[in-house]
Amino acid sequence: MDIGGNLFHHGDCVEGARRHLPDGSVDLIVTDPPYGIRGDKLHKHYNRSEDFVVDGYVEVPAEEYGEFTHAWVAEAARALRPNGSIYIVSGYTNLYHILDALRATDLREVNHIVWRYNFGVHTRRKYISSHYHILYYERPGPGSRTFNANVRFGPQERDGEGGSLDYQDREDVWVINREYKPGRRKNKNELPTRLLVKMVQYSSKVGDVVCDLFMGGFSTARVAVGLDRRFVGFEVSEAIFAEGVRRMEGVEPGHLLEELRVPEGDRLFNQGKSWTDEEVQRLLERYDGLRAQGRTKASAIQELTGEFGRGRFAIANVLRDHGH
Repeated sequence: MDIGGNLFHHGDCVEGARRHLPDGSVDLIVTDPPYGIRGDKLHKHYNRSEDFVVDGYVEVPAEEYGEFTHAWVAEAARALRPNGSIYIVSGYTNLYHILDALRATDLREVNHIVWRYNFGVHTRRKYISSHYHILYYERPGPGSRTFNANVRFGPQERDGEGGSLDYQDREDVWVINREYKPGRRKNKNELPTRLLVKMVQYSSKVGDVVCDLFMGGFSTARVAVGLDRRFVGFEVSEAIFAEGVRRMEGVEPGHLLEELRVPEGDRLFNQGKSWTDEEVQRLLERYDGLRAQGRTKASAIQELTGEFGRGRFAIANVLRDHGH
């Protein structure tokens, strides 16, 4: 189904990808595969009603999960363009199947992110599980992978205690709460908009093709279109697909762009450039001068970032390498 130039396919994602995704045609994949742990019964572990959850969730039997995972990951790797990125959201139980499938491809790990959320599965005799894993991989190739550093926070932006907001936003533990929608139709365990916006912002550009192999509630689709990306996705459940198509009605391309936070401050003018010997020598002399004035190391580095047009870590690394 074509909605505004975005493609939504009802059917199995493995066969669908083979038919509809040419090699190297996708810039970014963001997907949350089935649980493989009787996800159709998962609500019994939560203190919540399923009255407004859309019926039709299709689970993958545990004994088939490994083979199924290898099949869809192989298709994802094939469809991803060289230097394209993929984010896979997974619980712990079947994480090893996904890691095994990834290692059978040429995809390369970038980060293993932990997403920590509120209200985990309640337990009596063990610690409460309140996180998922997000496997962030790339397909190697010529050129460079899209990663939009400082797209959310400027390099000089600080919190109330002087910490870098950009650094905090790019740490590999993300604390983002789930979204609860009492009295509203929803898919089982939808990913929160904030989580999806973060991945799409960092790893794609306007006009890029974003793919979700397991659309579920179409959350990834709505975010991708809302950020003015193109979208293609698959959903095997007829009922969930029909509900997802309905939810796409009225989603205006690019409407989320106006809601994005605008980073403050200019990009550092020397960021990403190689250091010259003369510049290193000037840095060391200037740093020694500031320290001689009684400045702390952190304070001196903070001032040098503006003078040399480089980030705090770049400066700290040079100082460390020269015994400072």
